[in-house]
Amino acid sequence: MGMRISIIGDGAMAGTCAALLTENGCDVRLWSPFEESGRKLKETRFNDRSIPGFALPERVEVTWSDAEALRGCRFAVSACATQYSRAVWGRLTPHCPPALPLCSVAKGIEEGTLLRPSQIVLDVLDGDPNSERPVAVLSGPCIAPEVLQKLPATVTVASDDDDLAGLVQQAFSRPYFRVYTNSDVIGAELAAATKNVIAIAAGILDGLKAGDNAKAALITRGLAEITRLGLVMGANAETFAGLAGVGDLVTTCISPIGRNRSFGEAIGMGMSVDQAVEKVHGTVEGLSSTVSVLDLAARHRIEMPITQAVRDVLQGDKTPAEAVMSLMTRPVKPE
Repeated sequence: MGMRISIIGDGAMAGTCAALLTENGCDVRLWSPFEESGRKLKETRFNDRSIPGFALPERVEVTWSDAEALRGCRFAVSACATQYSRAVWGRLTPHCPPALPLCSVAKGIEEGTLLRPSQIVLDVLDGDPNSERPVAVLSGPCIAPEVLQKLPATVTVASDDDDLAGLVQQAFSRPYFRVYTNSDVIGAELAAATKNVIAIAAGILDGLKAGDNAKAALITRGLAEITRLGLVMGANAETFAGLAGVGDLVTTCISPIGRNRSFGEAIGMGMSVDQAVEKVHGTVEGLSSTVSVLDLAARHRIEMPITQAVRDVLQGDKTPAEAVMSLMTRPVKPE
């Protein structure tokens, strides 16, 4: 393909994107925010903290230079954690071409501003979270270690720019990695953020050994409440029934290696928040997203009882068992 693409970030999703794009013949430049970790990745090709055992392809250029990060690329992939995105793109703003298209693979909601990942980048680069710069969002059930093993996975790329959606689809599609297109950016990003909160709840149930019936109910009712929020914010119901919605939700809630579920499991087993974060060894996006999602729910006057229960546990207002009981004993009503 020969297309130059820059990846901003050096974590698990950044490495996975680099592998997919390189296989398709793209010229990939991966930017690390820290010189020390960038040098190590360039020399050893390994990032054992994020993806143990995975060697970054030799063809991938690694840099920590802000000036080099976006030079000459056809589009940039924003693969840094949501809560660090503003600072990262603030550094890169002086070196970003005015009309450079973006593809976000981050999942979360920024604390305080309540902006989605793509909106954060637009706010930093253009001073307007709703600017007309072409933006795409790649999302769906794609756990990094499985993709790197070339196990089958299917995702969606959402964009209101058909040309960019097609370009991203072409760049990422592999025989084992199928990419659909979608026009619902709001729904794709909201689903990606909120499912991490439900995954924490799923992990708490695992820690309590609450059983499969409980988890099935949690996933079903969790989908109902995140869809409710999405609809009032302008998303399409179909998105939450698709890959970016229920697809990603199921994977995140059942995968034994998912960070948010694993974090929740540690909480359910009696660990503190700090102990659970240390055990997981990675960014737990649902931890910060819980606060932001509840703030969004309050803004739009939407009831989100599962999200509230997770927040009560993380704040120490309820034990995991008490939170489950509070959900089970809510007033009965039609489904």
